[in-house]
Amino acid sequence: MDYKYLILLLFVFGIAFGCANKGSENASEVSVYLTTSDLAFDFERQSTSFGEEDDKAGVSIVLDPTQRYQEMDGFGAAITGSSCYNLLQMDPVKRSEFLTKVFSHELGMGYSYVRIAIGCSDFSLSEFTCCDTPGIENFALPSEDLEYVIPVLREILEINPSIKILGSPWTPPRWMKVNNLTDLEPFNSWTSGHLNPAYYEDYARYFVQWIKAYGEHGISIYSITPQNEPLNRGNSVSLFMGWDEQRDFVKQLGPELLQAGLDTKIYLFDHNYNYDNMEEQEFYPVKIYQDTVAAKYVAGAAYHNYGGRNTELNRIHDLAPEKELIFTETSIGTWNDGQNLAVRLIDDMNELGMGTINKWSKAVIVWNLMLDSERGPNRPGGCTTCFGVVDIDANDYETISYNSHYYVIGHLSSVVKPGATRIGTTSNSDENIVYSAFENMDGTYAIVLLNKGDSDQTVSVNDGANSFSYPIPAKAVASFHWAMGNKQ
Repeated sequence: MDYKYLILLLFVFGIAFGCANKGSENASEVSVYLTTSDLAFDFERQSTSFGEEDDKAGVSIVLDPTQRYQEMDGFGAAITGSSCYNLLQMDPVKRSEFLTKVFSHELGMGYSYVRIAIGCSDFSLSEFTCCDTPGIENFALPSEDLEYVIPVLREILEINPSIKILGSPWTPPRWMKVNNLTDLEPFNSWTSGHLNPAYYEDYARYFVQWIKAYGEHGISIYSITPQNEPLNRGNSVSLFMGWDEQRDFVKQLGPELLQAGLDTKIYLFDHNYNYDNMEEQEFYPVKIYQDTVAAKYVAGAAYHNYGGRNTELNRIHDLAPEKELIFTETSIGTWNDGQNLAVRLIDDMNELGMGTINKWSKAVIVWNLMLDSERGPNRPGGCTTCFGVVDIDANDYETISYNSHYYVIGHLSSVVKPGATRIGTTSNSDENIVYSAFENMDGTYAIVLLNKGDSDQTVSVNDGANSFSYPIPAKAVASFHWAMGNKQ
């Protein structure tokens, strides 16, 4: 037998054995995953049992499943061209081990939602769209999709067939661009420009053809956004699309999707909480919702956190509670001490994990799944200072460093499954204990908890039928998962 396949069999057997033990837990056991910022506990699997609440517990949390908030879609990362390039440099067995560790619900963390570019992004191997020759009849998937992205997605789907996929374009084909909406002069540039209204129909068909082309490869597209960062003219590939332009384009895109028999969700905006400080763009998605024709085609809005505060999610929800919210991009990098887990684990779980979920976000997706040790491959004019969810050593394409986003997403996806509902709680929690509680569709509860303080805290949790207590170390994240009990 080839030694690579022997290693893979041993790896799978080892995880399966652990999973079998996991499945044999009795109904009185609570599964725990624990990570401390110093990695004394590195996503360590533990357990505890139901029992009397600890009188010495500093924090008591009581679940209230009658109080129900948003239904969760999932958690994950972007499968960029750069991420796929790095993954495909790995030994196939090592790559399979890594992808299983990340995406398997049974054998790993269970990442459940990924984002990919429609055409290129600033983390691609070159600049391209799916139709660089003028004329929509010239649409074709580019080589990067065929040689890198699709093969990796197919491997992920083998591990997790229910993975959700969100597609976002960084630019339309350049022949569809104009300098502005007054002069309407051709704008043959990867960066900036506007979508020519004369090509709204062709560009809507471009989305339809892209979704269908992926479908022909066995890859279903769950959702799209009309434009990545529509207020950012300066990326290596970009397009400016103000709220009124996106409104008008969606009124073409929505019917095209429906006519093609596609139920792919449309999320608006896909940019920062502060609207890049453009006063006329404030409340961007809500302004589009006010057009009843456009509003009926969109599921909700997507946000990034490179500017502003996540309290904007509450503000948008309050103005349009019938529409969904998802979080679709954030990165760590040299600018925020991105590889310092002692700082980033706590800050990112607080801001990104708990901060978005407790403000109505149905999904949390971070940026590049895997970059190399040179923070690439990347494009000139794009982000050259970003780190990945994980970083792989470009000298051997084997040694992997795990960053904060790996743990933030993993702590959520491991216990909160697609279709779970965020539920209410009552608590005496202080400001150092931040958490979210959920009811999964399979009759289990989950709670993800952050202790951002400098001292250990014992936390008691009561679901109305059973209770348990657990000591949470300082500067730590803990995820809990257990079967519902019967009230006595």
